[in-house]
Amino acid sequence: MKRVLIAEDEQTIREFIVINLQRSGYETWEAGSGQEALDIYAQQNGQFDVAVLDIMMPGEKDGLAVCRELRQQNPALGIVMLTARTQE
Repeated sequence: MKRVLIAEDEQTIREFIVINLQRSGYETWEAGSGQEALDIYAQQNGQFDVAVLDIMMPGEKDGLAVCRELRQQNPALGIVMLTARTQE
């Protein structure tokens, strides 16, 4: 079973993503902040296939910072970025 780490600070959006991934057969872990996502990643020894990251999470570790750290630890990890931004 594919393992997905979801980092999204808005609970309703996070729940929507989790429900739909679980319905599709994925095993999910939820984080409400960037730091929490990094902590979960470390606790699970990096055993994830994909990370879904909100770009604009509050705090020191937004989605881009988390992406950089995850890339350093595992260049092969699939990463999907979520954003409400209108520019690239």
